Amino acid sequence: MELAQTLRKVHAQTRKNLSGVSEGVSDFLSPYLSKVSHENLAVVDVDNRITLDNLSSKQEAELLEGVVNLRLLNRIREIVPFFSAVNENLEQDGLFVCCLETAEQRKARLYKKFPSGLNTLYYSFDYVGKRVAPKLPFSKQLYYFLTAGRNRVLSRVETLGRLAYCGFKIVAEKEIENRTYIVVEKVKTVVGLQEKNYGLLFKMKRNGYQGKMIEVYKFRSMYAYSEYLQEYIYEQNQLAEGGKFKSDFRVNMLGSLVRRLWIDEIPMFYNFFKGELKLVGVRPISQQYLSLYGEEFAEKRKQFKPGLIPPYYADLPNTIEEIKDSEDRYFEAYKKAPFKTDLHYFVKCFINILFRKARSN
Repeated sequence: MELAQTLRKVHAQTRKNLSGVSEGVSDFLSPYLSKVSHENLAVVDVDNRITLDNLSSKQEAELLEGVVNLRLLNRIREIVPFFSAVNENLEQDGLFVCCLETAEQRKARLYKKFPSGLNTLYYSFDYVGKRVAPKLPFSKQLYYFLTAGRNRVLSRVETLGRLAYCGFKIVAEKEIENRTYIVVEKVKTVVGLQEKNYGLLFKMKRNGYQGKMIEVYKFRSMYAYSEYLQEYIYEQNQLAEGGKFKSDFRVNMLGSLVRRLWIDEIPMFYNFFKGELKLVGVRPISQQYLSLYGEEFAEKRKQFKPGLIPPYYADLPNTIEEIKDSEDRYFEAYKKAPFKTDLHYFVKCFINILFRKARSN
């Protein structure tokens, strides 16, 4: 049976629409779902993608305008394939609603459940068993064998990143009754996506010399799937002083320490030895960040090879306009005397970093 028919049948049988949820959840979702026609809205409670598969032959007219899944994402083993299947069965601009217990909400629940002292001990074991073990090579397979991937711990960042990876734009999110409800909109069609493997070392696509895209290597300091949230972060928070994203919640606790000690930058020497970066030069940045510079300056920027040590640490600008001015001064000086300019900037950056504790956010 095709997905649309199956989901509508479930919808008719359960008669949920939104009557099966609390008043708080209903109040939050109603303004968004009121735009979806009743016959094209499916409210389900499923933890697998079986009902969402084998629908490649569906016609556009059969696609749904909205899907609400009331089952916690924590109980779904293959989340990305599930999101991908939902995407395939939604109209363009269709809405998808999901919910989860975030890692922070789980911690709050466990601390409330057990008495003081015991709750810290229990949470420590829970953290190792539920968050550390699934990420280690020697314990990952055992963890999924014992748990079948159910009742897993999910971070808010990874969940939002997965949704963005699967072609959705985050519309709204809200914590209700120690659960996080997320409303997203389909902005592009994806087919058959699978979970991505994330390790300690990762690579990012960045603009290199003459606009060529290069893969820059760094040690991970952010949650998995964070790279798909750049646009969302910018829309929510804009930029902070120094040109970084303000209140960037994608950086995890260990990542903050790694960044302060410059450890995350070490793998970029691989790009240096490949000739993709030089010692001193502007930052290699993403396409999304480059768009903030404006078309004219972005084209000028592509004429110069990026580097490990940016002129930012020489001038310490605060705003995107000040960063552009700083880089422009570097470009003009470099065109006249490349070696002398790089030496001057290297010394100035070294002094600021070592003695003035200059740091990137």
